[in-house]
Amino acid sequence: MIRSASILFCVAAWGIVSLCASVYAYEATAGKVLDGDSFHIHHGRKIETIRLYGIDCPEYRQDGWRQAKKLTSRLIKNQYLEIHPLDVDRYGRTVALVYVQGRLLNAELVAQGWAWFYRRYCHAQPVCRQLDGLERDARAHRKGLWAKTSPMPPWIWKRQTR
Repeated sequence: MIRSASILFCVAAWGIVSLCASVYAYEATAGKVLDGDSFHIHHGRKIETIRLYGIDCPEYRQDGWRQAKKLTSRLIKNQYLEIHPLDVDRYGRTVALVYVQGRLLNAELVAQGWAWFYRRYCHAQPVCRQLDGLERDARAHRKGLWAKTSPMPPWIWKRQTR
């Protein structure tokens, strides 16, 4: 009886430790910015590609692409980043929440109007509610992309340009 209870406890503890170990934050230095929502980081001797969680910026050659990339470059240049990985996408990029000097980069891009809140893939509450509210505010104040009457979301733009 005691032995089975201790085995059960060890299995449960191992499961919790495994879950927590797979979702940890780490510090890295900013590298090359690929576009508004993806960039390289230097983590130890490794270069890793980060994709910002819960947002989608304009694609290469799409209206707003340069502005989104410039904003990301300006915010992360020569900075230490706090990376909170949430997933790995089909391209092998780490999908993460990224903090720069205590500010959430994902939210900054949406708040300044250079990214869409990506409802389809955002499931981590309360950050998704925050991003949704920031997009609504950017739209209401006609910031960035929202200065145009109906900017085309990147997921639609990609389908139309293929």
